[in-house]
Amino acid sequence: MVRIIPMAASSIRPSLACFSDSPRFPISLLSRNLSRTLHVPQSQLFGLTSHKLLRRSVNCLGVAESGKAAQATTQDDLLTWVKNDKRRMLHVVYRVGDMDRTIKFYTECLGMKLLRKRDIPEEKYTNAFLGYGPEDSHFVIELTYNYGVDKYDIGAGFGHFGIAVDDVAKTVELVKAKGGKVSREPGPVKGGKTVIAFIEDPDGYKFELLERGPTPEPLCQVMLRVGDLDRAIKFYEKAFGMELLRTRDNPEYKYTIAMMGYGPEDKFPVLELTYNYGVTEYDKGNAYAQIAIGTDDVYKTAEAIKLFGGKITREPGPLPGISTKITACLDPDGWKSVFVDNIDFLKELE
Repeated sequence: MVRIIPMAASSIRPSLACFSDSPRFPISLLSRNLSRTLHVPQSQLFGLTSHKLLRRSVNCLGVAESGKAAQATTQDDLLTWVKNDKRRMLHVVYRVGDMDRTIKFYTECLGMKLLRKRDIPEEKYTNAFLGYGPEDSHFVIELTYNYGVDKYDIGAGFGHFGIAVDDVAKTVELVKAKGGKVSREPGPVKGGKTVIAFIEDPDGYKFELLERGPTPEPLCQVMLRVGDLDRAIKFYEKAFGMELLRTRDNPEYKYTIAMMGYGPEDKFPVLELTYNYGVTEYDKGNAYAQIAIGTDDVYKTAEAIKLFGGKITREPGPLPGISTKITACLDPDGWKSVFVDNIDFLKELE
């Protein structure tokens, strides 16, 4: 917040010698400079007394200071608005090489449901939405298949998705029976008690299975790697209105994580940001796309993103054809997110 500090009187009280036509401070130079500052023709300045000139210059300073105050108020107002905006994580979007194969794996091995599917032949792609509950109340996966593209580069920046299950060992056995890959057998997390395992889907995306009791959001995590954790936390707090739920430093393995979200981890999906010591940039590949988040106002959202260090890649406004208002942005690490108007999103689902 910009703090306005009044000027001390002594700092703006010039001696009358300042206005004398002397080699040290020529009156012609003063009038020329004041003419530019006060937007007064130079010829009119000679009719003003020195105290009038001074008063006009101080008034100009006051206008500048009040402009800073207005800017500060705007920043505070936006910050408050972001915190009060009705936001939730809607879906995570990524690309796959075989839609039918992926749907089969997620429904048979991970217990997801195919919620809806749409084919856009004129744009040569197909979408499928899968999850553990309806889209109007659950975080879901949006798969994208681009005609003729059967393989993507996942890159080193994307980490994994998290799935909460009742029994990790049982889920792993099912994955093995269906031909899935297990990259980390079930067992307690290092330094903790939570039982986890890691598996991979047919495209190589990693899923962390977390043994957890009944939860309204089984699709519970998206993990992305960042080059500056403090910067990322501040950005997601201010521009996205997320809460910092917890951090954990693992010096033995040289990484730190921060859990960010719109509510507790056992009830809401979270963004898990990971910082690996000394690594500031990552190859993001072309497989993972973005997270979509609901908002009451895409226009104000775009203002906040710009103000707090993000980059708008699609200006706020309606999408051609369906009129759903969105805005798209990049965070300081280059990860993309899309904000979708809450009312328009519900209309899409009707």
